[in-house]
Amino acid sequence: MIEKLYAPPGTPIIALVGFEDAFEEIFANCNFGDNQIFHFDNGMKMASAWSEQNLNIVAIISYSEIMAPSGLALIEALKKKDLPLVPFFLVVNYFNPNLRKLALSAGISDVFRLPLKAARVEKRINFLINNWILLKDNIKSEVPQIKNIGFAKRVFDIFFAGLALFFLSPLFLIIYILIKLESKGPVFYYSLRAGTGFKVFKFYKFRSMFVNADQRIKDLKHLNQYDIDSGKKEAETGIKEILCNQCAAEGKCQYPLYADNIQWCEKDFKYSKMANSGSAFFKIKNDPRITKVGNFIRNTSIDELPQLWNVIIGDMSIVGNRPLPLYEAEKLTTDKYVLRFAAPAGITGLWQVEKRGKGEMSEEERLMLDNTYAKNQSFLNDIKLILKTIPALLQKENV
Repeated sequence: MIEKLYAPPGTPIIALVGFEDAFEEIFANCNFGDNQIFHFDNGMKMASAWSEQNLNIVAIISYSEIMAPSGLALIEALKKKDLPLVPFFLVVNYFNPNLRKLALSAGISDVFRLPLKAARVEKRINFLINNWILLKDNIKSEVPQIKNIGFAKRVFDIFFAGLALFFLSPLFLIIYILIKLESKGPVFYYSLRAGTGFKVFKFYKFRSMFVNADQRIKDLKHLNQYDIDSGKKEAETGIKEILCNQCAAEGKCQYPLYADNIQWCEKDFKYSKMANSGSAFFKIKNDPRITKVGNFIRNTSIDELPQLWNVIIGDMSIVGNRPLPLYEAEKLTTDKYVLRFAAPAGITGLWQVEKRGKGEMSEEERLMLDNTYAKNQSFLNDIKLILKTIPALLQKENV
């Protein structure tokens, strides 16, 4: 149900998305002229009200990290709904030069880092609203060049993925039944992932974990094989049940998985934000959150098969760097790691073939292999990787 806004038709509106009451005083002290401020709980409610009520929104201010759902993902959602292009501002906790390039290239007009200063917010927002017609075509900046998927690679992707979906349809049916018999919940799910050029898209998989997996992760943090000092860091920092500002505003993790009408968390976001120097990845060997069927489909990579649909629609390729959850991608926007996002996103890639199943693989090794693939990506090298993938899948170690 869309909440009705009581304002005369044509009233210019500045939409605030996801802000806490603590910010009320800051915006109340700003003079936005005839523009009225309206608060929306999240971007989807704002987009629905905008479309259904034909609102005259002249600017959007979203309290969200760049890679979070009310950041780049909201920009893409507004574009798909063909809503008017208006100044879009983000209020963030974390920022760096590469994130700035990414934000500008995606159409974000400006980024305010906390703590907010009312005078700067008022001046910058009023300036962009008043001069938007002249400025809207000049807000983008250059970003690292993206390697386009060549014609041969795209033809191969469609042919291979289509053929695979056809012949694997009986297996899909068997896995569907087994997942339904073992545990309650949806068979398929999707999460938001960052792929080529940080493009955000829906990433499909078979469900391999219990739906309430996120409720158990705080008891398993010390088992993270990518962060051997995680238990020590938690003890030193005294961090327990702490959410980041964005998640605390909603009272829940902002990085969910979706399926049917069920929502749960892929990772417990509060732990990915404990320390800037912490691991970007979270992985537990012999993870007890995984179902028996899930353990089998993970070790055989059957859980990845629904991504063939992502290949068909062009979000991914058969071979490429793995698309990452948004909170992981956000930590890899430095000059050292950003190159990995210049390559096509894919189902299998260099690090999966070279290091798959080896517990000693470090986060640094994984990222360097991603960068290596991006530097040397070609259709011929992709074919070589595909030929190496099958033996890699047959290894017995849990991954």
